[in-house]
Amino acid sequence: MAITASEISVMLGGRPVLQQVDAQISPGEVLGLIGPNGAGKTTLLRVLAALLTPDQGRVDHDGASLRELGRGSLARRVAFLAQGGEAPASLSVEALVGLGRLPHRRPFARAGEADRRAVARALTLCDATGFAARAVGTLSGGERHRVLLARALAVEAPYLLADEPLAGLDPQHQLDTLQLLRRISGEGTGVVVVLHDLTLAARFCDRLLLLDRGQRIADGSPVEVLDDNRLAEVFGIHALRGSHAGEPFILPWGRKLARS
Repeated sequence: MAITASEISVMLGGRPVLQQVDAQISPGEVLGLIGPNGAGKTTLLRVLAALLTPDQGRVDHDGASLRELGRGSLARRVAFLAQGGEAPASLSVEALVGLGRLPHRRPFARAGEADRRAVARALTLCDATGFAARAVGTLSGGERHRVLLARALAVEAPYLLADEPLAGLDPQHQLDTLQLLRRISGEGTGVVVVLHDLTLAARFCDRLLLLDRGQRIADGSPVEVLDDNRLAEVFGIHALRGSHAGEPFILPWGRKLARS
């Protein structure tokens, strides 16, 4: 079973943003969406989350169309972490994370024990328990981003779609966040994450989907996708490669040399 996007095309502002793109995410894997700025990564993520209707193509969730699935069921099946998400400044961190439980409750119903457990676990996973009682407006940018990730995790959805979850985080919390995504994927969650750091994408993602100018360029393992030719043609760079503790790494090093 999987989320499957078939022949997705999107026009925004009169220009093509995605052109006949196919994508699939399965339970228990981390799929990295990579590509230059303006490649269509966020647009594809929003289509997968049913936040944007494509001009052409369709998205199926575990074999069911979005219409068959319904909004209520979709809200319980897909958690979405937006880039630069907003939240009321006066709301407490714990209350904000608790909003992730709304898809599981009847309107106006109070939080139950399962909701409280899910919120506590999400705060712990995101290293945010220490400021659960603080107002959102008192948080730093990095702290706010961790809290928004905790809200998404509190949904306990089978799929998590995260748009640049490392933005504003220091190196330690970048690593913590990606290790967390690996952990929840190991528990069966399908994770789609938009990343710009190719080194981290190569290290932590099971599979990479490379977009450029709205088109799917490659889809496969990091080793397959991040070869020297694609780095040069899509990103305009060359890279150094190596390994440490049995894990390969890739380090963007300079601009692609001009041909003589």
